Amino acid sequence: MDPGRAPTKRPTAGTADTAPGTTKTDRNTTDAEAAGHRPDTSSPADHTGTPHEDTPHGNGGRKDPGRAPAAVPDSTEEPPAGTAATEGGATERPHDAPVAGPDPARPAEDAVAAATGIATPATGAAAPPPGGELVERRLHPVTPLRRAWAPVAVLVGWAVHDPDQAQRQLTRLTTTHLLIGLAVLIPAAALYGFLTWWFTHYAVTDTELRIRTGLLFRRTAHIRLERIQAIDVTQPLLARVAGVAKLKLDVIGTGKKDELAFLGAGEARALRAELLARAAGFAPETAHEVGEAPARQLLRVPPGVLAVSLLLTGATWGTLIAAAVVPTLLWLATHNLWTVLATALPLVGAAGASSAGRFVGEYDWTVAESPDGLRIDHGLLDRAHETVPPGRVQTVRLVEPLLWRRRRWVRVELDVAGSSNSVLLPVAPREIAESVVARVLPGVSVPTGPELSRPPRRAARCRPLWWRGHGLAVTDAVFAARYGLLRRSLALVPHAKVQSVRLAQGPWRRALRLADVHVDTGANKTVTARLRDADEAAELLRAQAERSRTGRRDAPPDRWMA
Repeated sequence: MDPGRAPTKRPTAGTADTAPGTTKTDRNTTDAEAAGHRPDTSSPADHTGTPHEDTPHGNGGRKDPGRAPAAVPDSTEEPPAGTAATEGGATERPHDAPVAGPDPARPAEDAVAAATGIATPATGAAAPPPGGELVERRLHPVTPLRRAWAPVAVLVGWAVHDPDQAQRQLTRLTTTHLLIGLAVLIPAAALYGFLTWWFTHYAVTDTELRIRTGLLFRRTAHIRLERIQAIDVTQPLLARVAGVAKLKLDVIGTGKKDELAFLGAGEARALRAELLARAAGFAPETAHEVGEAPARQLLRVPPGVLAVSLLLTGATWGTLIAAAVVPTLLWLATHNLWTVLATALPLVGAAGASSAGRFVGEYDWTVAESPDGLRIDHGLLDRAHETVPPGRVQTVRLVEPLLWRRRRWVRVELDVAGSSNSVLLPVAPREIAESVVARVLPGVSVPTGPELSRPPRRAARCRPLWWRGHGLAVTDAVFAARYGLLRRSLALVPHAKVQSVRLAQGPWRRALRLADVHVDTGANKTVTARLRDADEAAELLRAQAERSRTGRRDAPPDRWMA
């Protein structure tokens, strides 16, 4: 017996026999059990609170999420130098840095493991898979064609930056010089694309996704699986032709998305399903067998309805009229073609983006429900497959333009912490939209017009006529504020997502005894109840702070399939 090691207790029922010096937990032992807490063993349900109709086990047909056996580390040495700190779920360190030993920030977990003989999973750097050596994979072989455009883009950028110099250089070129330039540029671009593809690898370990890139300066991103909140699969037009897809990852605390571009379409979906299974707690050896969770379609927006909704949007007609009138007036006033083009092109681009661009991007919009969250598929040319993470929605807004009210159409927008997904429904009848909102925010009912209290009549001195568009309703679940007269917008903020509450009162509003109450969310956005009575605002400030504390205490965990 090792004199420096505590005596090992006899294995009890449900504990697997282990080799000397290594203690393993039962296959079904979770992190909470390893820490001494018994988790809820009830069948998981989707985020609506009811089991799925088409999933017999209530968890999307997935297998029992067992945990990988974890060994008690023998070494107590300090982590080696050169290991960077984790920031926002993605840790960068040299790719050849050794894996650190026990985390010095986890003395309690190590003490529990030593005393009880049950090892807890490490939360530091990931270890290689149980099967042995870490397997790194490359992107799809078509990727060099995408990377090869970088040298050409540099030349185009130089020509745009200094067009006069570029024109003088082009006039001096002969046919021989042009052929020599192409003979040098094309192989250089191909070599650059090949090398960047060759030196890009990714690997999935027990606890993280590693992406290693860089030709001259190497960069390794360590993305913790429990920090992943959404994984989107996008296919631009040329990628759809080539049969490849791009994987975009939303990670908590990061400003931009990490991506893997490009993978085979089937490989991208399989990797997405594996990462989501790992994030949900499935064991590494079974996560790749889980597959994509089944989904049930909730809504599909017909192309005709989408086109009519764009025609009934005031912004579309406003940009089209401006694109036709402003360049004409400038031509009559200046007779300068460059001035007209400099003004007309941005206006035409804005008009196209607000009408044709939105139609192409929101074409065939489909919303489906799965244990992973609400899935959104859309796009005519570039196809996107997005997921609304459960529990990460900070604000839901129901937008109602003036010309849509007769048809009772609304647009549903979202604020998701750390994610760029901002649209849930481009257009839908109000009743259907409210039912979808109830799935995003379980237990929340959308307040109707009579339930929203208007500001006092003296608020008309601050905002004549427009004060009628403001309203406020506070329920047991959400803080609801409406604003806008021609384009109404009703914002719903769950109490658990409120980060701070502020009361603002300028000199004019102080004289009228009015105040604004600002509610800040985790998505760095603010919802404001404007022009409220000063006494009402002070009481609202105090009560909302208490509701937020209670909501955060009772809120369910923000993780997959929780």
